[in-house]
Amino acid sequence: MIRTFNLARNAIQEVSETDTSLNTRLTKAAWIDAHEPTEDEREALNSFLADELPATHDVEEIESSARYFVDADGIHVHSLFLTQSEGRHGTTTVAFILQPGRLITFREGDLADFRLLRMRARRGQIEASSVQELMLTIFDQKVENLADSVEDMHRHLENVSHLVLEDNDADLEDAIDQLAKLEDSTGKIRLCLTDTQRSVAFLQRNLRDRGELQEVAREVMRDVDTLMSHTAFLFDKINFLMDSTQGFINIEQNQIIKTFSIAAVVFLPPTMIASIYGMNFDIMPELNWSFGYPFALGLMVLSGISPYLYFKYKGWL
Repeated sequence: MIRTFNLARNAIQEVSETDTSLNTRLTKAAWIDAHEPTEDEREALNSFLADELPATHDVEEIESSARYFVDADGIHVHSLFLTQSEGRHGTTTVAFILQPGRLITFREGDLADFRLLRMRARRGQIEASSVQELMLTIFDQKVENLADSVEDMHRHLENVSHLVLEDNDADLEDAIDQLAKLEDSTGKIRLCLTDTQRSVAFLQRNLRDRGELQEVAREVMRDVDTLMSHTAFLFDKINFLMDSTQGFINIEQNQIIKTFSIAAVVFLPPTMIASIYGMNFDIMPELNWSFGYPFALGLMVLSGISPYLYFKYKGWL
């Protein structure tokens, strides 16, 4: 699907698909957003490029030379965006091609960042006087959304912290599962922030002649630096809670082992006495004694109580 946008009166406006033909919309568009384009749509987009629109596997390459470069088509930036599916976070790459009067974005998957951008554009809340400023605005909004995700992670982490440190009836195995998901999500957020840092730095180097955009780029970089510090704090707290949870689990396991060990020691003397009097020898002093049976039972009870009282005296119980 291809959506097109024009710049008018310092704002971006989405062009309706029913207004004109695709080729006309593409020719006049300032921003072309290609979301999982069909073969016909890719063919139409290729008319604006010296090379073909990049394939998905090309967009996903991680080496810097394949993600940030300049060629005959314009300035290329392949940037990671955060996704969420079934309660778990992931990442997907968006390819930006910045030309003198046109911005082309190519992506797989429906991203919340782009949905929010379209909604804000319809309300007239997105200001941009050029496609270069529009591209930086997209990154600025991306950082805002990442900041919201960091806040969500922090709130979730506070709940898990209460579960681990204050709830005596907490399911610690469930806490470990939640912490593992939080660690994974925080890692994905940090990855997107690091990628944004590299992307904006690359744009700064290639837009040196646009002094009015440098301050916008520096503001985005300052926000990224702040969020990187927040994610470092989240990682530290997640690691602390993970260690604490594992420590509490070990304490519970040690308590169980301690209980079994004490039970084994307590029952050992009565078992020995029962074994002695269970032997089948003809000559046993207590064999024909009328008080032999109660004497053996009493001796077993006494031998079991004595270690228990000794452990209590020592403070081991």
